[in-house]
Amino acid sequence: MLLKKWEIGGIKIEISICDITKDDSEAIVNAANSSLKHGGGVAWAIVKEGGYEIQRESDEYVKKYGPVATGEVAVTSAGKLNAKYVIHAVGPIWRGGNNNEDSLLFNAVYNTLKKANELGVKSVSMPAISTGIYGFPKDRAAEIFGRAISKFIKDFKNTSIKRIRICHIEEGSAKIFAENMKL
Repeated sequence: MLLKKWEIGGIKIEISICDITKDDSEAIVNAANSSLKHGGGVAWAIVKEGGYEIQRESDEYVKKYGPVATGEVAVTSAGKLNAKYVIHAVGPIWRGGNNNEDSLLFNAVYNTLKKANELGVKSVSMPAISTGIYGFPKDRAAEIFGRAISKFIKDFKNTSIKRIRICHIEEGSAKIFAENMKL
């Protein structure tokens, strides 16, 4: 269910209540940990619905390149999901706001969009990275998402991306983002 939308530079930005594992975007985003062990939250749901192949590819990635740094991303196939790719974004754990969490979350969102653009996809859906078990305040995260998306649109005027969806599994989180995300 769509709660809020914008259109900037030919790109639609949406805040929706939706199940990211059922989403029709070409790339979906996983809120991942640095070891890409998908054991809980949206990460577990993505592997459960998409198949173990996603976890296997994640394990191979970490074996080859090492853990994914906070604020950075890795890509795997989407297994049995509708999407072509899963972009695994490692957001920060909230530690009170004095440990560079804001810039790390900004980087996670910005680098996700940059990677989606490199992959040439037209649509990307992402959860509210770091706001679940990592405890990042949702209102603060919404403001950071808005800044990161705005910077991406400014920096990549010829992007392949035509739709960016922030996908929330529950209504409360979606409403907080709808109230606090500015573009």
